[in-house]
Amino acid sequence: MTGAGGAATSRLGRSAVRVSRLGFGGGAIGNLYAPLTDEQAHAALDAAWRCGIRHFDTAPHYGLGLSERRIGAALAGRPRAEYTVGTKVGRRLEPADGAGDDLANGFAVPATHRRVWDFTADGIRRTLEASLERLALDRVDVVHLHDPDDHAEEAFRDGYPALERLRSEGVVGAIGVGMNQTEMLTRFVRDTDIDVVLCANRYTLLDHAALTDLLPEAQRRGVSVLVGGAFNSGLLADPKPGATYDYAAAPPDVLERALRLKEAAERHGTTLRACALAFCAAHPAVAGVLVGARSAAEVEDCAEQFAAPVPAALWAELRATGLIPPGAPVPAGDRA
Repeated sequence: MTGAGGAATSRLGRSAVRVSRLGFGGGAIGNLYAPLTDEQAHAALDAAWRCGIRHFDTAPHYGLGLSERRIGAALAGRPRAEYTVGTKVGRRLEPADGAGDDLANGFAVPATHRRVWDFTADGIRRTLEASLERLALDRVDVVHLHDPDDHAEEAFRDGYPALERLRSEGVVGAIGVGMNQTEMLTRFVRDTDIDVVLCANRYTLLDHAALTDLLPEAQRRGVSVLVGGAFNSGLLADPKPGATYDYAAAPPDVLERALRLKEAAERHGTTLRACALAFCAAHPAVAGVLVGARSAAEVEDCAEQFAAPVPAALWAELRATGLIPPGAPVPAGDRA
């Protein structure tokens, strides 16, 4: 399966699921930090389709279901065999009184529901059924356990076996775990039979944590990695004072490194955004990179930057100056 313009795809582990190398991360269209209209969200999703993006990642957590509803609406009428959808379980939504908003959790939406941590088998099935209703689909291709950081025992004892049963029943094609850390993701890779992990913010030009344990282990065991947060929540897209890094204001030393990376990229005739995306995609364990765009223009820019070659001389300079590790893979054909 390829998307418009021949977008490349990768298989997730040993499953039959193939995802586009550039995927759409649905957090932003769940009104992350600031509201978007349905029309703006739909325009971003339409642009993703035009650019050949065929994997759409979402979760009930993103805007209390708003992201799932918007993705479902945008994909309605598209050929089902031509795209893949991933969602997440572990935060079950329960109706609330609707008073106030959800900004304490990062989303500019009315507080119509509350999140309940639930990695039980019953909770996972109920959460997935609700997601399918919001997406207006009869199946999803990928299901991840979502942020089980403080729920490891329940996730390994109950959550993972529940996903394994859903996969064996053919309800989902591939199963995985999505987190903002590498230690527990590596444990899942070693101790379970998952197909994929979604590693957010821990394999970027600024954070190389996944290179130490997760990526080598995933490569050894044939588990695929999806990289989220290639721009570290904004800093690597546009480094400047006040830019966000891991969802908070960037510390001065991290901002200084980002500015050094940007200056080097521009001196070599490319952009920091292109370099950031290429770096994430280059590791052989990485099946795809998710970008969380808020507008059609942002989607189009990400697709353009993802396709842009990065000069080998830039990678050589980044290694020589210690801005990327000596052993970090760089894109084939652009090797230093």
